[in-house]
Amino acid sequence: MTLGDLWRVSNEYGEDAIRPLPWYPGNLAWHLNFSRKELRKNLALESFHEFLKHESDVGNITRQEAVSMVPPLFLNVQPDHHILDLCAAPGSKTFQLLEMIHQSKESGLLPGGLVMANDINVQRCDLLIHNTKRMCTANLIVTNHEAQNFPNCSLAKDYSEVYKDTCKLQRLEFDRVLCDVPCSGDGTIRKGHDMWRKWNSGMGNQLHLLQVNIAMRGIALLKVGGRMVYSTCSMNPVENEAVVAELLRRSGNSVELLDVSCELPELVRRPGLSTWKVKDGGSWFQTHDDVPHDRKTVVLPSMFPSSDITEESHAGCGDFEMKTDNRSSFSRNCNVEETRKNNHDMDGVSIGSTKNLDCTSNIMNSKFPLHRCMRIVPHDQNSGAFFIAVLHKLAPLNGSQIQGTKIQHTLGKDRIEQLHKEPQPEARPYETILTRQHNNVLEVDDDAELLGRRHNLNMDNGTSKDKNSTEVEMVFNDVESGREESGDRMKKLQKQSRWKGVDPVLFFKDEVVIKSIRSFFGIKESFSLEGHLVTRSTDNARRMYYISKSVKEIVELNEQVGEQLKIASLGVKMFERHRSKDGCSCAYRLSYEGLSLLLPYISKRILYASPVDFHRLLQYRTINFAHFVDSRFGEEAASLMPGCCVVVLVEGHKNADSILKDPMTIAIVCWRGKGTMNVMVSPPDRKDLLERMAYRFGIKASTEEDEKFYPKVNGFDQGS
Repeated sequence: MTLGDLWRVSNEYGEDAIRPLPWYPGNLAWHLNFSRKELRKNLALESFHEFLKHESDVGNITRQEAVSMVPPLFLNVQPDHHILDLCAAPGSKTFQLLEMIHQSKESGLLPGGLVMANDINVQRCDLLIHNTKRMCTANLIVTNHEAQNFPNCSLAKDYSEVYKDTCKLQRLEFDRVLCDVPCSGDGTIRKGHDMWRKWNSGMGNQLHLLQVNIAMRGIALLKVGGRMVYSTCSMNPVENEAVVAELLRRSGNSVELLDVSCELPELVRRPGLSTWKVKDGGSWFQTHDDVPHDRKTVVLPSMFPSSDITEESHAGCGDFEMKTDNRSSFSRNCNVEETRKNNHDMDGVSIGSTKNLDCTSNIMNSKFPLHRCMRIVPHDQNSGAFFIAVLHKLAPLNGSQIQGTKIQHTLGKDRIEQLHKEPQPEARPYETILTRQHNNVLEVDDDAELLGRRHNLNMDNGTSKDKNSTEVEMVFNDVESGREESGDRMKKLQKQSRWKGVDPVLFFKDEVVIKSIRSFFGIKESFSLEGHLVTRSTDNARRMYYISKSVKEIVELNEQVGEQLKIASLGVKMFERHRSKDGCSCAYRLSYEGLSLLLPYISKRILYASPVDFHRLLQYRTINFAHFVDSRFGEEAASLMPGCCVVVLVEGHKNADSILKDPMTIAIVCWRGKGTMNVMVSPPDRKDLLERMAYRFGIKASTEEDEKFYPKVNGFDQGS
């Protein structure tokens, strides 16, 4: 698939088939006007579909529903921000946040910030790790906790102690928090048709307090001056405006609801509601006083427009102005202060609906400026539905406010615990990438007794083994293994970690091994390895992961507080132990995932290949030294001592230092064997590099005759 193919698809299917989203900054997001069925079944779109899947696999693009990309944009992320994504799986928004902190990163330099992505379910954490792994970042931590009970990790006894030692992290706090909470998911009905059959109003009622507790935990973890975005893919005010009102009530003057009407001006949004009714069973209630006594513990005061001081207004039926064109009332640039009156024009369960409305009853309005919330509805800009509120923390929460975040719904607690224990269904491939996942959808069965989480899993971790080359097997038998530990080893690791079944995060402190790696690859002292390498093994570390300074500080804090954070994954894989018997003096090889970060600092074990020979290496994966087109390159490869090396694509007569520091430089990890040069790059990455070279240099693909001449060695496909 080439750029020409993209234009051809656009021409054949109309100019709206592929178009940029006008509200997304920098034209970085594009809309595809094809259904899932069209992409899969239409033969004319087959190559385009394959292109999308491949580019997603290698991390060049992320496929998700357009409206689900909106919440992170209102966080106003900067490269040095510490960001918490409380309900992160399957990871599309997390990937988006990582892109934001890496936007201004220079080659070989890491941003000062980080993203901590959390999810309650272990399997969903695996999916989160799988989807964010494509970013190859040292600035990510994946954790596995209940969002409403996310750990404090505090060394300070009180808030004032945080500032006593400015050089030492005292308390886990974040500049930005994203709370894309579990919700009933009625905003997804355009794509999830089963939602029509399963949805009922009781779902939102049962989730309300959980949503409040998660969001309050997010506020507690937010730094003073920080920003939090609360969002759902629901239109139910009990899950939206009622939650925001309760957050403001509990937080007092510590938090304010921001007016962000001037941000993303091209995004069509409607104001939040200031009044609504609550449904329980077959009854609608205007106030909590109207709720029968035996239902007051289920239908809570916080679900209503005002659970504290109320502003009453008397209205008759004639006071409601019904508009036929809602878009004229909710324009892109409407004055927010004028939108209060528009709340009566909203469809659905708002007071604007005159059906079953007692015209003489008092209308309860929230005292909070809920019109500053945003409602994105499908028919305004052909999208899914979303609710978004942006909160700004003005002052620390007091003790009673923090304690209030621990409140649980007495009747829903057992159901929520049962939800956590339920097995997660597997989904068909590609669905996890094509559209927004139901990662935040909680369902209730017909009896409204059990909660079930809907989501798609793509757990295809299948790998191929080398059956043709004994040399490859010697080098990569440890690469293909490692998915499972022996029973004795797992028991040993579990004893050394607070969290059952989770390997501990250990700093790699073997100075002899680190010096050996630095000497073998000529890694400059300006690139700090000491204190930045971690492993999940307690002995004979097989893999070492590189973490940024910001991640390192949190790992150190977590050690000091007794491993309160349950860390599922962190950092980028940089070194792997090999078992080659070629006489390599260094026990570790480079990982392709961490090469882009390390490349500007390597001064040894580097070979510079012409486009033709670089292409051949990628295409055939293993080549005899004598078979390179450039005999000089073959001689240099043959003269190199056995072991891991880096092959850099070079064109023209560029200086070596400028090539290595250029972020556009293409390089791969190889193994210099006894008589061959072998590529250690995964199949998706190899394919991506081949396509880039074809576009850049116009090098043709191999012929069948070439395939016979250069044997394929499948084991190298899984090299990193």
